[in-house]
Amino acid sequence: MFKTIKYSGLNSRQKENFNFQKVSSKLADYGFNCMWLNDDWQGADFIACHINGNTFLKIQLKGRLTIDQKYSGKNIFIAFNQDNNWYIYPHDQLRNELLNRGLMIKSKSWNLNGCYSWPKIPKNISVHMKQYAI
Repeated sequence: MFKTIKYSGLNSRQKENFNFQKVSSKLADYGFNCMWLNDDWQGADFIACHINGNTFLKIQLKGRLTIDQKYSGKNIFIAFNQDNNWYIYPHDQLRNELLNRGLMIKSKSWNLNGCYSWPKIPKNISVHMKQYAI
């Protein structure tokens, strides 16, 4: 009855649902209950509510490390998986940290579209990104 699936065989919506379930499971270990939002409320795909009753995270689920100006000023966290490791980072904070390191500044994508993403975490910031691993 139970047979594991191949992630590569899923369509994009199925991958999003799969990833939500996976990151929700990880967040449960830290005392968070996650609720999926059907309409990207305030830029978030889901809300993570901590058992302390005071902490609520608006989280956007991505397939890779992404910085996008459309999330600026919205108190959004970005979650993504790389090599079976989940990362959740405060978007605006990491954006500022990366810009201060001189990353993205000279790219056409950032300058024209206000967004930049990496297929894999670059080696020059991999140590920095460890603080966002869960």
